[in-house]
Amino acid sequence: MTPFLTTEPIAVAPARPVSQTERIRTIDMLRGVALLGILLMNIPFFSMADRFSDAFRNDPTNVNFWVSAVITVLFEGKMRALFSMIFGVGIILFVARKEQADRAAFGLFFRRMGWLVLFGLIDSHVLLWMGDILYFYGIIGVIAFWFRKIKPGYLALGVLLVAIFDNVMYVSFYQDMRDKRLAYLAVEKVQQQGQKLTPAQEQTVKDWQAVQESFLPNKAEVAEHTRLMKSPNYFTVASCHRKEVWDSQTKYLIYGIWDPLALMLLGMALYKWGFVTGQWTRRRYWQTMLVGYGLGLPLVVFSFYASYSRHLADTEAFVRYMEQHPVIWTALIYPFQRILLVMAHASLVILLIKSNAAKGLLNRLGAVGQMAFTNYVMHTVICTLVFYGYGLNQYAEWQFYQLYFLVAAIWVLQLIVSPIWLRHFSFGPLEWVWRSLTYWQRQPMRRTVSPS
Repeated sequence: MTPFLTTEPIAVAPARPVSQTERIRTIDMLRGVALLGILLMNIPFFSMADRFSDAFRNDPTNVNFWVSAVITVLFEGKMRALFSMIFGVGIILFVARKEQADRAAFGLFFRRMGWLVLFGLIDSHVLLWMGDILYFYGIIGVIAFWFRKIKPGYLALGVLLVAIFDNVMYVSFYQDMRDKRLAYLAVEKVQQQGQKLTPAQEQTVKDWQAVQESFLPNKAEVAEHTRLMKSPNYFTVASCHRKEVWDSQTKYLIYGIWDPLALMLLGMALYKWGFVTGQWTRRRYWQTMLVGYGLGLPLVVFSFYASYSRHLADTEAFVRYMEQHPVIWTALIYPFQRILLVMAHASLVILLIKSNAAKGLLNRLGAVGQMAFTNYVMHTVICTLVFYGYGLNQYAEWQFYQLYFLVAAIWVLQLIVSPIWLRHFSFGPLEWVWRSLTYWQRQPMRRTVSPS
């Protein structure tokens, strides 16, 4: 038994939610770090007009450039990766405890994922968060479930294979976009010569316009989208992104599966190896951290510099680059630097836990992680009410760097409220709803004993 596991054994009983004595606090703390970190990347998509970064992304004299650089280098993709890894760990823990108790694990888990899909649809289509991950996690969790008993070495190999496939899918997506652009340019030349377009050529124009509207909006489309987002009418705001969200949840679902799946499998492997539960020696965590930062930071800095000084200077520059290059070579660095840095970040957190440094903060992070579902949806509620037109109507009103004052305020709020809530209740409110629906029985909410 490691010091990061509680000393009370897991009792064999009918299938039920995990009790407080069974929780692995290291996993809760890592989940809390990931949950708060995700908001760093999400908040611009709640609050900023499309193409917001065109104004500063290649201007080092602008403070927004440096805020964006720090977030991109240190956190972009890494926090979502950590969250996905811990979700994979959660699959093993949920199913293993149920299988230890009885044979109800299969049905309970699939019911649990089904409710998560529904919650994701509510988060994206009712609460109007276009970047919702709950829907995808519910679907991908069902796929990851079938890999839970595989040996960790094979899981790690699976991560590599899935990552390669994900890169192939990304390149395929990019090249499909590029093919539509090149076909459009050919049709544009025909138009300039005054020739009448054939039905096939008219469809080519529509295909590129659909790509442009979804992924590369022009300035007129950006202005119209901003106008709609600032409407005081909820349904007008909803009309801005529901189709795009639904397309990502259906038409483009195949492109979004592989990355979270690979990371869930990695989380399973790291759990079986004892990494995420703090069972490695301090020396191994130090080695992992130093290798992760030593290799990952130079890779991500190079990738950032190459991208933002060349083909990503602005949207028009990206389109010009796409016309000339069949592959974005620097994008192939992404999965490597990302895994290196997420492993380094996780090792740093675990070393802090093992050293008992910042114990009060880490305990609060553990409470945030224990209420991750509630806190994630709270991000949606707070940000939509602050920025959308039917709320405080601050959409496209703030400088990029100013967003992170709100991020800090939300962090402080959740770091204060989550521990207070868990002193009195066993679960966060949405965690309680999810568990009650999973077990199809109202779960006890209020604590009967004080948390240790």
